[in-house]
Amino acid sequence: MQSSSVVKTKRRIFISTGEVSGDWHGAILIGALHERAALRQMEVEIVGLGGDRMAAAGASLFGNTVGIGSIGAVEALPYILPTIRVQETAKKSLKQSPPDVAVLIDYMMPNQGMGYFAKKVLNIPVIYYIAPQEWVWSFNDKNTKAIAAFTDKLLAIFPQEAVYYEKQGTNVQWVGHPFVDLMAKVPNREDSRQVLGIAPEELVVTLLPASRTQELKSVMPIILKAAKIIQAKLPHVKFWLPLSLDRYRPAVEALLAEYDIQANIISGQSQLAISAADLVLSKSGTVNLETALLNVPQVILYRVNVITAWIAKYIVKLQLPFISPVNLVNMESVIPEFVQDDANPEAIAATALDLLTNPESRQKMLDGYAKVRDSLGDKGAISRVADAILDYL
Repeated sequence: MQSSSVVKTKRRIFISTGEVSGDWHGAILIGALHERAALRQMEVEIVGLGGDRMAAAGASLFGNTVGIGSIGAVEALPYILPTIRVQETAKKSLKQSPPDVAVLIDYMMPNQGMGYFAKKVLNIPVIYYIAPQEWVWSFNDKNTKAIAAFTDKLLAIFPQEAVYYEKQGTNVQWVGHPFVDLMAKVPNREDSRQVLGIAPEELVVTLLPASRTQELKSVMPIILKAAKIIQAKLPHVKFWLPLSLDRYRPAVEALLAEYDIQANIISGQSQLAISAADLVLSKSGTVNLETALLNVPQVILYRVNVITAWIAKYIVKLQLPFISPVNLVNMESVIPEFVQDDANPEAIAATALDLLTNPESRQKMLDGYAKVRDSLGDKGAISRVADAILDYL
């Protein structure tokens, strides 16, 4: 009788994403994929488009897409050619050595191109994890139909997202939100302050103005003007500013000098700086949900190019119920949003000062956070995502 041996075959997973938050989600997913694959006695190789975090987690990248993301029609123009170039490099390599499955994370327009390529050219399963927010701002179903056409399975992190895409005929699994687990691991206020060297009695406001280059010009000056008003009313306040990308440091330092704001700039450690804070002043984005799950009051704002805003209002006729993920979870106003013309420093500062000095206002927001947390699903979301992907192998 001949003896038989089991030979492990390494399975190849392609992950495509962009921008700072996508790179972070990708890196967390890579860790979970390796961990869950080991339990199944599988070996996986990860290739993709992403950033430094994904590379550090073990992915072999065809190109770095963290710096080529934007919000808005006008803002996107400088990034079209760099996006095409990096994707063509990826497609050429993927044709030579096709993966077993493609995983797309957010990054709507670029990932539509990669999704069609994976489905039509490579003929492999396509999984969308953290789908574009068509469920919030879709003004027609063109993009939704495009996503449904190439997506074999959509892993939804928001309840409303799951309902929307399921109604459109997409194969959906609601996995819950990975932040439920991740934010539970962040040190509490006291421990975070100890790590950062912040005294227990200090009044701390953490500033989170930019994860995209455009936001250094469109959002950061407004946040700094609001910070200056807060400082005038509360001279003992201390500002902390974690960098989303180290290469932003020169621009951030120049803006702080221009607006005469003293702030402790740190690389990374944004979650510690949030957890240690009494208040967060932030641009709208993923970080708002981190802040809510860390139970820190916040005020958020956003502003885009005036031409982009005009196109959205008069041509596209875009109507958004909310822009922050915190308010989108249950389609309820939990945190104040100051968008476009409403994003003026005086109004932002007034709301921030109320949250810093009025216990009732703070408690109302914290009560809203508890409801948001209850709607984000059980722990173990990232393991459910990894398992769903590995099932296709």
